[in-house]
Amino acid sequence: MGSQAPAASRCRDPGPIFGEIAPEIIEDTLIHLATENEQYLSELSDQAGCFKETQIVEFIFLLSEKWHLDQSARYQAVELLESCGFCRFLIKQVEQICKSSGENVKSCEQGQGSSWSALKDQIYDTFVLRLVSCVQLASKLSLHYNIVNSDTALKFLQSLKYSYTKQELLESELAVLKTLRFQINVSTPLAYVELLLEVLGHNGCLLPAKPLHQMCMQLLDFSYLTRDTIYDTLLKIAIENSTPSKLQVAKFLTVKEDFMLLAVGIISTSVFILNPGQWKQVVEHLNCITGITSQSILEFSYAALKHIAGSTTPQQ
Repeated sequence: MGSQAPAASRCRDPGPIFGEIAPEIIEDTLIHLATENEQYLSELSDQAGCFKETQIVEFIFLLSEKWHLDQSARYQAVELLESCGFCRFLIKQVEQICKSSGENVKSCEQGQGSSWSALKDQIYDTFVLRLVSCVQLASKLSLHYNIVNSDTALKFLQSLKYSYTKQELLESELAVLKTLRFQINVSTPLAYVELLLEVLGHNGCLLPAKPLHQMCMQLLDFSYLTRDTIYDTLLKIAIENSTPSKLQVAKFLTVKEDFMLLAVGIISTSVFILNPGQWKQVVEHLNCITGITSQSILEFSYAALKHIAGSTTPQQ
């Protein structure tokens, strides 16, 4: 038997290969993702997106890099954490403790209740553990060569001065799985971006696949890390007012959680940066493919570019 190639060369990512999928498969997948996205938005919780704050996302991204996971795993980990219901579980805990102690819920949330300190310690202890479990599960879902095992995860937690055991780590992973009803292959905006790039290729938008895909990945990272800032700008553009009301912010949540809008916005912005001459054509194609208006796509690109390069924005 000959010697095996080094692990690094065996596992090197060859990069995206577009144009290899049959058109009927692309069409079926697009319909599936669009339906899934619409259903998710129709059932949206008031707490949706609460675990996509910049510090949490940055933590997951850095941990994924530390463990040499691919980009799909980092998005999967964020969405797993968001989907596992931990936020809603914490809110219920706060309400139950406040009710049982006869304290006002608002005073508890502001850290004024006598039971708040104990609850806060419990939250801190559990949150990082759940986060690590989500990254572990994402590493397995991505079929990456470097699956994060229990020893690696425990070593990391110990570096943060947590004294969890391997059993507790396994129980945490199981808790996430149970909360998700073992339906852990949650969608991410990356799937939408890559599918739409595939559709654009089949529709005759002859764009250089590799640099465009790389730019989309960079902008998708950026959009996750500056999510609130970009969507705050987008909301102000939509309502033509710099001081949105609480009701307007609440109603805008469906826009903020729309993966299809995010995907077309990421592609549009990437094309504008790389090849502005083809930008208008691509926006028209994205409008035909998804039904999202050209104006909405333009506004997303405006909001993103405003925070990438100041005042440099696409012209209508």
